[in-house]
Amino acid sequence: MRALLELIRAPAALSVPGDTMAGAAAAGLPARPGPALASTLLYWAGMALNDWSDRHQDALDRPERPIPSGRISPAMALATAAGCTGAGLLAALAADGRRGLGLAGLLAGAVWAYDLGLKRTPWGPAAMAACRALDVMLGAGGAARAVPTALAIGAHTYGISVLGRAEVKGATPSTVSGALAACATAAALLAWTCPGAPLAGYLATVARAHAGLRAHPDPEHVRRAVRLSIMALVPLQAAAVAGHGRPAQSVALLAAAPFGGWLSRRVATS
Repeated sequence: MRALLELIRAPAALSVPGDTMAGAAAAGLPARPGPALASTLLYWAGMALNDWSDRHQDALDRPERPIPSGRISPAMALATAAGCTGAGLLAALAADGRRGLGLAGLLAGAVWAYDLGLKRTPWGPAAMAACRALDVMLGAGGAARAVPTALAIGAHTYGISVLGRAEVKGATPSTVSGALAACATAAALLAWTCPGAPLAGYLATVARAHAGLRAHPDPEHVRRAVRLSIMALVPLQAAAVAGHGRPAQSVALLAAAPFGGWLSRRVATS
């Protein structure tokens, strides 16, 4: 069971429901469990597919991961990815009918395109950012007024992806600068969309994630930064939800963050 939890990066999935909550808040819709479940299942699909796609390279660079370590077979990883994708599409259909299925289909397509090819190209970080932005739009039911919030969360995800590319060999100064610029863009977009959004918690978490990374750009510190950056999505989502007039939901998101951080130190998230 632990190997499966590592394969799908179970703790990181705690950062996913906030996407759909932020989208719903931006669109003026109620937050519902259906879109959140769909996006979580598609996130798990992407994580399993990621490891299946990277299994040969991981045998050299990340032998501790579930597939190269022999704890999960490639066939099981691929079946998990396919099963979670199908379940995610069904959850979206049940929640929002054909519209939900269409949005989830776009998200699933972006996930599979990223894992099966785009992540090895210069378009990789943008593709990953698009996945998170589509998560937000899934919660918003495709409403155009949620686009700025989707772009803010996408920008932060872009920074995570830039850092993630340095997990094996370590970060360069331009890598760190690029990740910080993405986080600054996310904060600026949200501040423009929601002038009253409480961004202090997000900025503090980002600062903690990147602290010392220029002085210690080795893989171990980069992986720590990636883990913290993933969890920084929660205060960003909470700021978006509060900025759109839903403080109680914002508090609920933030209350879950410590558990996510605790769990991420016990089960791999990158």
